[in-house]
Amino acid sequence: MAGETVGQIGTGILALIGVEKGDDEASARRLIERIVTYRIFCDAQGRMNRSLVDTGGELLLVSQFTLLADTRKGTRPSFSGAGDPQAAEALYNVAVSAARDRLGRVQTGRYAADMAVSLVNDGPVTFWLQVAAKKKREATPL
Repeated sequence: MAGETVGQIGTGILALIGVEKGDDEASARRLIERIVTYRIFCDAQGRMNRSLVDTGGELLLVSQFTLLADTRKGTRPSFSGAGDPQAAEALYNVAVSAARDRLGRVQTGRYAADMAVSLVNDGPVTFWLQVAAKKKREATPL
């Protein structure tokens, strides 16, 4: 619905989530663990040394497939690295569930919706977190 507020938080993290081909449930859970324990909030000495878990801050998760745009050449982004929309939605939901298991209350956007997202960026501080892909085992010739 136009003008409807779907998710809203106070002090905390707005995490834009993009799902790539090859991502799986383990990577979604690992990403959430990294988000909630990443030490980006200041301690008493003004150093980034506290996490969302430490501060009791809030979390807003918003799906954002355009993060996966390949802009290295040409004048139009390619989204060939983005996960299949249905599979990506399922992994986004795994991430939301993992965040709620870890933090309790978590706000979300609406998956695949055209949303107006507002942000007051304190700092500004913005990070791009990625989960390392598992190395594929190569077959060893006998």
